[in-house]
Amino acid sequence: MAMYEFHGWFGIAESAEESDAGSLDEGIGELRAKISEIDWSTGEAALKVHNGEYFVLVNGLVNRRRDEAEDVDDLLRHIATRFPGSWGLLYERSPDMEIPPGQGAFRVKVMARGAIHVRLDPFLSPVRPVIED
Repeated sequence: MAMYEFHGWFGIAESAEESDAGSLDEGIGELRAKISEIDWSTGEAALKVHNGEYFVLVNGLVNRRRDEAEDVDDLLRHIATRFPGSWGLLYERSPDMEIPPGQGAFRVKVMARGAIHVRLDPFLSPVRPVIED
C-alpha cells in the first residue's frame, strides 16, 4: 500500500529580525482563512499560539499521495512568501515521491528566510532498519 505520511511545524515571522514587522495581524488573518479551507479526513493543519508567537502544525497519514500533498505544498509556499522570516521542517515519506529519497526513507522540507529546500533525512532513514523491521 502506498501511504503518504507527513509531520511538520513552522514558526511564523514577517522578517528574520522580528515576527511582527507591522502587518502580522493582517497576515495571520489571511493564514487562518487559508488553513480553515483545509479539510483532510486523516490529517490536520492548525495555527497555534505559544508565548505570543504563532506556529503552524501539519500532520497526516493517508492511503496515497493526493490532495493533502498539494495542500501542504501550497500552504508552505504561502507561509514562505507572506512571512519570509518563517522557519520550520516538514518530514514526509511515500514510496511514490518523485524527488529523492523515494521508497524507504523520509525527506525533509526545510523552510528558512523565505526559501524551502528539500533535504534527505539523516535521523529516521532508511526506515528499515532504523524504525522498522
